[in-house]
Amino acid sequence: MIWGIVRRKITSAQVIGQSVSKIGPRCRATAQKEAILTCRGFQRVQRSSYHILSGNYVCSTPRSEVIELIQKGSFIGSRSRLFSSDSGDLVDAVVPFMGESITDGTLAKFLKQPGDRVEMDEPIAQIETDKVTIDVASPQAGVIQKLIAKEGETVEPGAKIAVISKSGEGVAQAAPAEKAAAQPPPAEEKPSVEKQTPESEAAPAVKDKTPSEPPPTAKKPTSPPSKPMASEPQLPPKDRERRVPMTRLRKRVATRLKDSQNTFALLTTFNEVDMTNLMKLRSDYKDAFLEKHGVKLGLMSGFVKAAVSALQHQPVVNAVIDGDDIIYRDYIDISFAVGTKKGLVVPVIRNSERMNFAEIEKEISTLAKKANDGSISIDEMAGGTFTISNGGVYGSLLSTPIINPPQSAILGMHSIVNRPMVVGGNVVPRPMMYIALTYDHRLIDGREAVFFLRRIKDIVEDPRRLLLDI
Repeated sequence: MIWGIVRRKITSAQVIGQSVSKIGPRCRATAQKEAILTCRGFQRVQRSSYHILSGNYVCSTPRSEVIELIQKGSFIGSRSRLFSSDSGDLVDAVVPFMGESITDGTLAKFLKQPGDRVEMDEPIAQIETDKVTIDVASPQAGVIQKLIAKEGETVEPGAKIAVISKSGEGVAQAAPAEKAAAQPPPAEEKPSVEKQTPESEAAPAVKDKTPSEPPPTAKKPTSPPSKPMASEPQLPPKDRERRVPMTRLRKRVATRLKDSQNTFALLTTFNEVDMTNLMKLRSDYKDAFLEKHGVKLGLMSGFVKAAVSALQHQPVVNAVIDGDDIIYRDYIDISFAVGTKKGLVVPVIRNSERMNFAEIEKEISTLAKKANDGSISIDEMAGGTFTISNGGVYGSLLSTPIINPPQSAILGMHSIVNRPMVVGGNVVPRPMMYIALTYDHRLIDGREAVFFLRRIKDIVEDPRRLLLDI
C-alpha cells in the first residue's frame, strides 16, 4: 500500500458534484485543501477554490479512503509518503517520506545520470539523513531526462529531484544538441592560444634589455633577506591538506556523543571474564546449532542473554532520568553498535528478554547486514534501553565506552587474550576478556554498577546459570 499526498485541480461544479457524492466522516472542510489518499487506482487532487461541505472528501474510486485533510499553512498528523507526480510522458521523481522525526536530508549522490535507462522502483539517488541513507526509487520505467536538484543540496519530502521520460523521446532529441553545444568551446580556445603566443614571444625581448642595468641591484640585498626567512615558521604546504565536509550522520554522531559527555555524570567500572566455558559451549554445539536454526552461534548472543539477566536483577540500569522523574522500563531493548563505512549505527533488538539464543543470533545477523549495506530503517534504530559495544572485533584490549542517550549505561566488550590465571592453585592459560560498564552516576550508584557487571561475569563464565535461573 502506497501512502501519498496527491493533488488535482477541481475546475467545474460537475466534478464537485461527483466528488461530494462519495462522503466519509473523517474529513474537514477548507477553502484551499489537500487530501491524503490511500488507494490502488487514484488520481491527484490539487488546490481548489471551491468549498466542500464538512465531512466530505474527494476520491477517484469507491475503494479509496481519505484519511485526513491538510490546510495550507498547517499540517494535521501526516503519515503519508510522498511520491512522484505524473504529467503525460514526463514523471517527476520526488523525495519520499523519510520518517516522523526527519524533516530534511542531504542529496548525497545521483546513481543515475541524464540519458540512463531506469526500471520502476530502481534507485536513482541517495539521500543522507541524520540516521540513515534513503534511496529515491524511480516511480516509472523510462529514461532520465534531466536532474533538477544538485548533489549536496538539502531537500525536503516532496521536493522534485529528477524528471523521467517514459518513452525516452525527449532525451534522445536533447542528447545531440548537448553534444553540439559541447563542441564549440575547443574552437574558441584555439584563437586565444594563438593570440597569447606573440605576447609570450615579445616578453623575452623586453627581458633582454633589462639585464644591461642590473649591476647596482645585484650588489644590494643578498644577506639581509636570509635573516627573516630563517625566523619564519615552516608550515606544511596547503596543497597537502584536504578539507572535506562532514556527512550528516557524522555530525549527528558527534553531537550526540558530546551531549552525552556534557549531560551525564559518566563513570566506568571494569571486570574480567574467563571465556573458557562460553567458548567451549559454542565449539561443542556450533554445527548442530547451524543445522537446526540456519545461523551461526556466536559469542554476542551469550552476552545479550547475560545483559538481559543483569538488567532484570538491577532494573535501575535499565531506567532513565526524565526531568525530575525516573522512568523504569519493564521491557528490554538491547542496542548493539555496528561500525559501517559511513559511520556508527546502533540497531535495536526488540524485547530481548523474550528471545532465545537462536532468535537473538538471527536478529543480530539481519540487522548487521542491513546496517552495512545501508538498507536499515530508522524504526530499526529507534529506542533501545541498553547498549552493547564490541570493540574486540577491532582488537581493542580496553576502553571506556560513551553512553548512547537517552540510555543510562553501556557495556563494552573487548578482545579475548590468553593470559596466565590462577585456577585451583595452579597457573594455567585462560582466554580472558576485559569488560567495562560506563553508567550515569546521577542515577546508578557504584554498588548497582558493580553488581550488574558481576552478574554478567557469572553468567558468561557459567552459562548453566541461565537454565537454572540462579
